[in-house]
Amino acid sequence: MSHATVLLWSGGKDSALALHRLRKNPAYEVRALLTTLSEEHRRITMHGVQESLLDRQAEEIGLPLRKVYLPAGASMSTYSELMGEALSGLKAEGITHAAFGDIFLEDLKAYREEQMKKVGMQTVFPLWKENTTKLIKEFLELGFKTALVCIKAELLDQQFAGKVIDSNFLNELPALVDPCGENGEFHTFVFDGPVFKAPIPVEPGEQVYRTYPSPVGSGEVGFWFVELTLMH
Repeated sequence: MSHATVLLWSGGKDSALALHRLRKNPAYEVRALLTTLSEEHRRITMHGVQESLLDRQAEEIGLPLRKVYLPAGASMSTYSELMGEALSGLKAEGITHAAFGDIFLEDLKAYREEQMKKVGMQTVFPLWKENTTKLIKEFLELGFKTALVCIKAELLDQQFAGKVIDSNFLNELPALVDPCGENGEFHTFVFDGPVFKAPIPVEPGEQVYRTYPSPVGSGEVGFWFVELTLMH
């Protein structure tokens, strides 16, 4: 018997690879995607991707998409409350497991497990503790295509913004940047691959620099965002 599963979907490469693996595993049946968005801007949180592109991903994947809209400046308690409501609703529909694309951040995994425990769901981490260099190579070998939509300016040059990850990507990355961006160095948008019925034709547009309060200590952290748009 397969476990009815919801996948926490960011629109990026790790959640896409996690979905691919779950679909190959008879122990799980992914029935829905769940994504958090900015209530004000209608964009995927941290990634900055337009809601319309997220909708297109879900359409090409062929799964229902549940959305959690976060108000501006939402605290962790607000986030937890809104996510808890969404997950409780999914559990009432028969979902028993929640899957994540996390790879090695222990504190994040512990937080996820605690949140799922509160709503009575089991957690699944299809990529957990795997080598990130091997994961990005597997991702490319499977035929996935993804573009960098958000990069941390102090670690990556602006030229990486909008770049499509290819076989040369690992050689171009600075030594301190994780190949999968697991430490938040970059975020991506997947537009082609085995989880989609058809590719999503996107092109990079305007680049915008934004700063946010540093999560550790004082000061701010800068990010470059790229506006992806559908080609017509």
